[in-house]
Amino acid sequence: MTRRMKWIQLGVLAALIVLLPLLFPSGYYYRVGALIFVNALSVVGLVILIGYAGQISLGHAGFAGIGAYACALAPEHLGLHPGLAVLLGAVISGVMALLIGRPILRLKGYYLAVATLGFGILVSMVLTNERALTGGPDGMVVADPGLRDLLRDLGLRLSGGELWYGVSGLVLLVGAWIALNLLDSPTGRAMRALHGSEVAAATVGIDVAAQKLRAFVISAVYASVAGSLLALQNQYVTPDVAGFLHSVEMVTMAVLGGVGSVLGATLGAAILTLLPQVLTVFAEYEQLVLGAVMIGVMIFLPQGLLPSIARRLRGTSE
Repeated sequence: MTRRMKWIQLGVLAALIVLLPLLFPSGYYYRVGALIFVNALSVVGLVILIGYAGQISLGHAGFAGIGAYACALAPEHLGLHPGLAVLLGAVISGVMALLIGRPILRLKGYYLAVATLGFGILVSMVLTNERALTGGPDGMVVADPGLRDLLRDLGLRLSGGELWYGVSGLVLLVGAWIALNLLDSPTGRAMRALHGSEVAAATVGIDVAAQKLRAFVISAVYASVAGSLLALQNQYVTPDVAGFLHSVEMVTMAVLGGVGSVLGATLGAAILTLLPQVLTVFAEYEQLVLGAVMIGVMIFLPQGLLPSIARRLRGTSE
């Protein structure tokens, strides 16, 4: 990817974040937009893990759960500001990914998928069963970070939806910038070599185990920050944030939009977040229609929506 293409992608993403509110008919859509950006952030982390390094994870919602509950537990038990709790959750997730990544990333294929799935289920079980600490299935309240009050003191009055739309959009933009810079760095090139062939990568001197672990840790931090943002904007968190279905949803978003593309990840997150809202008119057939749409995309656009569309446009222009 050329530097020009990198800045074009960031420019497109920034323009969408800034201009979309002009089309919003009500404040509700700011909430939906913020949710899209949070989901997109976690999916960008999976782009690094799956799209760059070629490794699969079906337990990444566990890291989102760690980030979310850090924002709930740290202010209550440690007296930390919720903003510092986001950093604490990211550090814990990174350390956890470092510890579990060393043994499980030795596995390949469905063995790796099952191992990561086990981690996600374990985190979800702990959050559900430790009622005295986490509130169990009922969840717990998350402290308000006080951003609206701070902005109000500065003369800027925003609704909750507008505030979290802006914060989530800004964090997504930073996350996309980091991912796109990583792509063309020596580390990114080493990760992409793994995706092509681990044997060939090792032959040219790449430390395969270290690069796999690096991708896993980075993607875990992305998921943790996304979980923290979700908890802060909802001001409530339940163990569902770390559930298996959330992990599957994250992977599906990445594959749907284009697992090797940062913009594709954002598109996949937007589609899978918006489709349930649109398909409510089908009532009990909502899940059936959603599944049919996804199957159709995988059959006719197997590389994901954005890469497949871009390839066909280039083919038409040529």
